[in-house]
Amino acid sequence: MTLALARPDLSLRALRLWQRNWDVLRNTWLEELVWPFVEPLVTLLALGVGLGRIVQLPGDESYLEFVAPGLLAIFPMWAATSEAGWSSYFRLESERIFDAVMATPLSVDDITTGEVLWAATRGLISTCFILVVIAAFGTVASPLALLVPLAAVPACIFFAAVSLCNTAVARSVRSLNYFFVLYITPQFWLSGAWFPLDGLPEWAQRLSWWVPSAHAAELFRGLVRGGLEWGHLGHLAWLAVAALFFYALALALMRWRLVR
Repeated sequence: MTLALARPDLSLRALRLWQRNWDVLRNTWLEELVWPFVEPLVTLLALGVGLGRIVQLPGDESYLEFVAPGLLAIFPMWAATSEAGWSSYFRLESERIFDAVMATPLSVDDITTGEVLWAATRGLISTCFILVVIAAFGTVASPLALLVPLAAVPACIFFAAVSLCNTAVARSVRSLNYFFVLYITPQFWLSGAWFPLDGLPEWAQRLSWWVPSAHAAELFRGLVRGGLEWGHLGHLAWLAVAALFFYALALALMRWRLVR
């Protein structure tokens, strides 16, 4: 317990672990960087264009225009959580990468920080790809959309940190499935990416306040549409505070996992 609550032992050496993962990606980029383009493209064609022909929303907004910014909250979430989930688990248990890194000057907190930053980077890469795709479909209505990658930083750090927290306590790779089924999948549907949340019962709308992807979806929708309000700063603040909390929790849990 004392070790888990100890003062963070951080240094810029954490970037070396990030660099190590980046170098791996550079050697496998063709396999790794194709699906971030293909997946949102297929989703927009199937839902935005296909289903959008029979879905009517209030006002002049088409279903394609509604869905497009929501993808910025959904697929980067999957990218960050998958990297800090399955990929980090394999580096932890199967490949024993973390054991090797601990023999270097890097501290456990450096390892945790490097993993969180890398998983968040994967989420940001996905965010940029999706932004290009939705812009190609003509669904970006404001130059404020250029701020989407910056606004995505706290969201990606949050999803990376919360996923690494789960990885730190996972007993086997199969146990990661519980996290994705019980936590990530509900956010997929309750984010407000696929349908307006104000059409849900009041209790469900209140529950959505606790859904991180819902805050991300509203923030990105405001940037893409160009209709920023003070409430969007509240969404950004919610994500930033949650990201800091789960990052601190990931530091404590990874100390427990790697040093026990």
